[in-house]
Amino acid sequence: MLRHPIRILGIDPGLRRTGWGLIESDGNRLIHVACGSVETSEKAPLSERLVVIHDGLIAVIEQYRPVEAAVEQTFVNANAQATLKLGQARGIAMLVPARAGLSVAEYAPNVVKKTVVGAGHGDKTQIRMMIGVLLPKADPQSEDAADALAIAICHAHHRQSLMMRVAVR
Repeated sequence: MLRHPIRILGIDPGLRRTGWGLIESDGNRLIHVACGSVETSEKAPLSERLVVIHDGLIAVIEQYRPVEAAVEQTFVNANAQATLKLGQARGIAMLVPARAGLSVAEYAPNVVKKTVVGAGHGDKTQIRMMIGVLLPKADPQSEDAADALAIAICHAHHRQSLMMRVAVR
C-alpha cells in the first residue's frame, strides 16, 4: 500500500500575532515545510485585525495546500476581555481552514507541550529546543511560529487515533 505524506497546518491563534507552521508527516518522519506569523497592528480596530488574520491564513493555505489543520485551544486567563478577543482570533483560525475544506483538530496547550516536550508544563524555550530536534531545518522567527509547528507535530502524532475514533462512530 502506497503511503503519501500528509501536509498539516498548525495554527497558534493570537490577536497580535497568529503563528502558522506547516509540516509533512510521512509515517514516523516529520518534514518542515514553512512557518511564520500573521501580524496585526495593535492600533487597528478589532474588526480590521480579524480581517488581517483571515486574509493571512487564506494566503498560507492557498500557497502551501495543507490537507489537515490543527488549532490550539484557548486557555482562560484572568483578563476576561483578553480571553474574549483571543477567542475571536481563534474563531478565524478555525473558520479559514474549515472553509477551505480541511479537517480541523483542536488540542489543549498542555497536550501540545506533553507531545512535543514530554511534559504538560514545558516552557517556550523547551518547545523551541524540541522543534530544533524534531524539525532540524526549521528556523521559526517567532515563538508563535514555533508554537504553531508544535501544534502541527502534536496533530501528526495524534491524528491516527482521531481518525479511528471518527471511523468507530
